Amino acid sequence: MALGRETPRQRMINIMYLVLLAMLALNVSDTVLDAFRNINNSLETSRNNVNNSVEQLFTAFENTKLKEEPERARPIYEKAKQARAIVADLNGYIDQLKKEFEKKGGGYDEDTGDLAQRDNVDIAPGVMVNGKKGKELKEKINSTREKLLALLDEKDRQAVTFSLEAKDPEKRVNGKKNWENINFGDGTPLTAAMTILTKIQADAQNAESDVVKRILGKMDQAVVNLDQFSAVAVAPTSYVVQGQPYTAEVFLTAYDSKSDPTITVNGTPLKVSDGKGVYSINTSSEGSFTWTGVIKVKQTDGTVKEYRTPEQHYQVSRPSAVVSPDKMNVLYIGVDNPLSVSAPGTPADKMKVSMTGGSLKGSNGKYVARVSSPGTAKISVAAEVAPGKVQTLSTTDFRVKRIPDPVAKFGGKTGGTMPSVALKAQKAVFATLDNFDFDAKFKVTKFTMIIAKPRADAIVLSTSGNTLSSAMQAALSRITPGTRVIFDNIIAVGPDGSPRQLNAVALSAN
Repeated sequence: MALGRETPRQRMINIMYLVLLAMLALNVSDTVLDAFRNINNSLETSRNNVNNSVEQLFTAFENTKLKEEPERARPIYEKAKQARAIVADLNGYIDQLKKEFEKKGGGYDEDTGDLAQRDNVDIAPGVMVNGKKGKELKEKINSTREKLLALLDEKDRQAVTFSLEAKDPEKRVNGKKNWENINFGDGTPLTAAMTILTKIQADAQNAESDVVKRILGKMDQAVVNLDQFSAVAVAPTSYVVQGQPYTAEVFLTAYDSKSDPTITVNGTPLKVSDGKGVYSINTSSEGSFTWTGVIKVKQTDGTVKEYRTPEQHYQVSRPSAVVSPDKMNVLYIGVDNPLSVSAPGTPADKMKVSMTGGSLKGSNGKYVARVSSPGTAKISVAAEVAPGKVQTLSTTDFRVKRIPDPVAKFGGKTGGTMPSVALKAQKAVFATLDNFDFDAKFKVTKFTMIIAKPRADAIVLSTSGNTLSSAMQAALSRITPGTRVIFDNIIAVGPDGSPRQLNAVALSAN
């Protein structure tokens, strides 16, 4: 029987085997012999299942790893195939012993499904003990175990649990002192000996499965050999603000997280974690700076390889920000003042923009400012230079002004001559802003109209709003060429809500 660490399933089989041997010592009945036959059949089924599982492992490996990475996968694949060949050699030897048992036992009985002389207690001892085949099998079992273990590294050897082993006991067992006598000695029925051989094959099959899984699994482990890799340096930005730290990652692509390399920058070693070194320095002075990273990696053969990053450049400048009005260089009362805000080297979503002397809305570099009284407004720009750390980049003063006065017009004219027919056709006075980029509207709230005919008293009429009253329209309808029509005391109100006294409009009818 196998010694050493065993799986629960292996222990159960061994216990059943011991119980049956004990029963044999009392009485070799058909019931006991049937039990051995059933165990043998169960072990054969288990062997087939394990063998199919191993076949599937090889097929999956051949269709994926062996095709995708043949150079690396081929040695692993060949080593796993060695495990198959080692176990196949043992199985072949045991199959020859089974054939000898079958021949000497009169073949198989169709009624019992077992060997015709399954209860014979002389055949197994004769072949295995007297014929020395048991000792030969013991040596082959232990040789197979050692060959399988030799395919694994030291760590995996200590972790394996297969029970493929044939050892002589330290003390005699029922007067028997060696493995072959205990398993195949006097009193062992032929069917029991056949079951023991099948159990050894099942142990070998389980050992093969364990070894193959561990070998093929090496393909999924990172290798330390970095001959085909390049050193990489990654910095979030090459432009930083004075006082803001410059940070870059220096690492190898496809690095081995279990074997940290040695990384230095300009001769200074970096702290390495998960194969990466983080390079971080203070930026207390302005200017252009360069650095180079050196990565040293210990190879599997003990040698050390060195990798260098390309020379890296970064610029340190004073804190600055750009705030520019989209339309003019002042902020006007009563209208939306679009602003674009940017800070070189700072993402728009990291900026924080605030305003005093007005209100500000917007985000990501685009804002609208609203102001309400003449004077000065301040717009401040800050940025998050590190997690939880905000630095002010600039504060800009803006002049706050009223919107310019509009120009009063009647019939589209601010003065001069106009045909009397055209004058009579007009109905309202308008206030317009010429050459002003903002969408600002003014509404005339009141005005006075004066009609001065030659050699006649002047007619003076006033009204609210911007349209002519009925009296004004009647008076205007009676003018003749040479009459002067004057619009005066014109008051208009714009977006800021303050009344404006506008220019007088003097027109002569012709």
